[in-house]
Amino acid sequence: MFKQLIKKIVVAILTFEARAVLRKYKPKIIAVTGSVGKTGTKDAVRAVLEQRFFVRASKKSYNSEIGVPLTILGAENAWGNPVIWLKIFFEGILLICFKNHYPDWLVLEIGVDHPGDMRRITQWLTPDVVVVTRFSETPVHLENFSSRDALVSEKKMLARVLKENGTLVVNADDEEVYALRKEHKGTSISFGFGEFADVRGTAKRLSYDDNGAPSGMEFEIAHGGDKKEAKVKNVLGNPVLYALLAAGAVGLALGIPLKDLSRALSSIATAPGRMRVLRGVNNTLVIDDTYNSSPGAAREALETLREIHVKMAEDASPGVRKIAVLGDMLELGKESVTEHKKIGALAGEVCTVLITVGVRAVWFEEGARSKKMKKSNIFHFPNATEAGEFLKGFLKEGDIVLVKGSQGIRLEKTVKMIMAEPKRASELLVRQDKEWERR
Repeated sequence: MFKQLIKKIVVAILTFEARAVLRKYKPKIIAVTGSVGKTGTKDAVRAVLEQRFFVRASKKSYNSEIGVPLTILGAENAWGNPVIWLKIFFEGILLICFKNHYPDWLVLEIGVDHPGDMRRITQWLTPDVVVVTRFSETPVHLENFSSRDALVSEKKMLARVLKENGTLVVNADDEEVYALRKEHKGTSISFGFGEFADVRGTAKRLSYDDNGAPSGMEFEIAHGGDKKEAKVKNVLGNPVLYALLAAGAVGLALGIPLKDLSRALSSIATAPGRMRVLRGVNNTLVIDDTYNSSPGAAREALETLREIHVKMAEDASPGVRKIAVLGDMLELGKESVTEHKKIGALAGEVCTVLITVGVRAVWFEEGARSKKMKKSNIFHFPNATEAGEFLKGFLKEGDIVLVKGSQGIRLEKTVKMIMAEPKRASELLVRQDKEWERR
């Protein structure tokens, strides 16, 4: 009860100061929402705009009633440290009272955990540009809402508070998202791989290094009859391509030429824990997707694993294996059992070996067994550390390992134990700061 009271006070002060800062400096605001791909899209938009403007974007996934004001104030989360919170409040007052060199553009990730979250933020935040990524069939935080429609409706609210002359950027490959275009009277632009997209991705393919290992992706971005090639290194999967296309759409809407966009998109370094390609122990390959998990994102990750050719591993070892390490998908409510089984069934089709981690992860095994995966190829562990200990002795040269789970399962600990360069964990992995290490 006391902690909740303190949180309300912190939120009230941060919100008051953030509103005052917006009134004083009047930055343009780009707000990003959706069920998946928000953080990657936010980072890509920031990278594109930095070519022309002074930009600040949400750090990590600062997308809540605390995270959004912190980004506006340019501050870090103080967690439970009252001294640092007082310092943040004081610096906010200085920012309001004295002129400062403030960003021209803010790129804000806006998330929703509970009913009313979006309404509270949109009472004081009016974006110039809204980007809507995708609405998953079974999104995270579903257990906190009466239905999927209620959760999606909450997220749609952001598009409806867009400035009248603002720009709406929507995913043309998601019918629900694309339909928002009809409600907006101002400018709108769409992105995707389908034929109706204004900014369209074509010729997408995985790229491989000289040893035959997947090293990134290549695709073409087309708009208005013009077409340019873009490449991204050390990351795999459709979600990152959608993020790049969304950023391209924002850039084009703001007048940045396609040739400049393609260079900017090719230089983007994706955030840790999002389909990052890392070297693993015993000359293996690790695909680190440990930031978070949902049914849609897990499906995308497994489909990417399916797409990878195994030439590298066949050259190195005749017994190449595709291994999925899947942790609990949290906050799915009544859909949890069904969705875990569905993802397990897909893993049974794609993988040689399945490692499950967490209480709910046992349902992955049921799904995999329904696709005739042998029980001898399925291993279950209660936590990330025990899974890592097992994998260190289990992995063989040429293995390709996908690691994915919800934030609360902390599978980055597993990745740290099987990566070839654990000393670079703070640079390459998610949640490596001291606050997270204590959890």
